[in-house]
Formats: sequence, C-alpha cells, structure tokens
Amino acid sequence: MTSRMSRPRSIVVDSQLLSINGLEIFMQVQGVGDALLLINGMTRPLQSWEPFTEHLSGRTVVSFDAPGVGASPTPVVPLSIPALAALAVAVLDAAGLDDADVLGFSHGGAVAQQLAADVAGKVRRLVLVSTSCGAGATPSRGRAVLRALGTPDDHPWPRADPWGLLFHSLAISSWSSIPFLGAIAAPTLVVCGTHDRVVPPANSRVLAGRIPDATLAMLPGGHDLQRPEPAKALARVVETFLGRRPE
Repeated sequence: MTSRMSRPRSIVVDSQLLSINGLEIFMQVQGVGDALLLINGMTRPLQSWEPFTEHLSGRTVVSFDAPGVGASPTPVVPLSIPALAALAVAVLDAAGLDDADVLGFSHGGAVAQQLAADVAGKVRRLVLVSTSCGAGATPSRGRAVLRALGTPDDHPWPRADPWGLLFHSLAISSWSSIPFLGAIAAPTLVVCGTHDRVVPPANSRVLAGRIPDATLAMLPGGHDLQRPEPAKALARVVETFLGRRPE
C-alpha cells in the first residue's frame, strides 16, 4: 500500500464529529506535513495536546476524543483496548491517511501498543509516553492516580463522563501487552517522567526492554508530561526521534 503521509495537505484545522461503527467520535486534523496520530490519556480531551503541539512544526497532527471523553459521547457498552485501537485506525482512515507516526499518552499508550501490534502497517514509528504494559505492571504510588484523573487548574476543560472513565478503567484493567511486546516492529521511543508516581518509571524500562531496539528517554518531572514545561521537553525529544527538531 502506498503511503499518503508526504502528500501536501491544505488543511490547517479541520474538526468534525464522525460516525464510526455506530459511535460518534470527535476528531481534529491540523497542520501540514508528515502525519502524527495522538492518542489521549484516560480523562484527557484532544485539547490537552495543545502545550505539546505548539512546539511541533512540519506535521499533520491527527487527534480525537475517545468515547466518553471530551466531545465524544459515552458508548452504551465498554470498549476493549483492541476495540479502541481499531477506532484509532478508523480515525486515520477518515483523515485520508494510510499510515502515521503514533504517540500514545498514559491510557492512550496502551491503545498505541495494541495498534502497533494489530495493524503494523499503519504505524511508521511509535512513541509511548507515561504508560505501561497494563496487567502485570508496577502499580502506582499512593493517591497519585486519583490526582491524575482530575482536571489541571491551568487547563479547565470539561471533566470526563464518569461512565466513560469507568469503561476506560475496565479496558486497561483486563489488558496486557506483555505477550506481544517482542513482536512490535515499529521503531519505538519510550518516554517517562523521572518522578512519575502514577506509572512508575520501572514500567517504561520494561517496555523499552521488551520492544526490539526501543529507545528510553527519561525527562524531569512526573506523570503529566502534557503540562506546558514538560510538554516542551517532550516535543523536543519526540521531534528528535522522528527526525525533526521543534522550532
């Protein structure tokens, strides 16, 4: 299949509500250049990527709200991680892309791993940020997870639907990437904060150790690498890995 990633694109910002397999999914495409698909954390809408994307250049950025988050309504029944990965593929198809670089943050990192395993031809390069293998991972510390599920004061986007949050929790609690990590073929960058208490750095070491030829990058900070200062550092590391530094 011929890639359409390098085709010049005229879209600056295009947001739309799609109907995919009976679900309403809000997606956004912005920028011009090689495609980068962003997959959000458990409670994060696509707006949460803004501190990161403002430091990218020369990219078509595709993002979407997972069901039950942001502008995507909560489904009637829970979706599994493989189902969410299939949804991400449908978003790429809706954007007119055969493949893309894929970055998943936290819960989205699980979806990104599944996507890279299930549809390898869709993933050119893989970036896993503040994430784990799911079941079998080193657990969080104290009340860090509860704090992480809240909405940061400096980004007052609407809270996730409680049912949507429950559904995403169920998906990750019954899933593990351990059986297939060694089969991920895409060049992979694993990134974590050195003081992450939600997904301790030991989890990133496991991912980097099991995914063939993966690179591990540890940044100063905690779990939320989407905040302005960590996001700037994250963009620098990601752009270097993808072959282009931010402006």
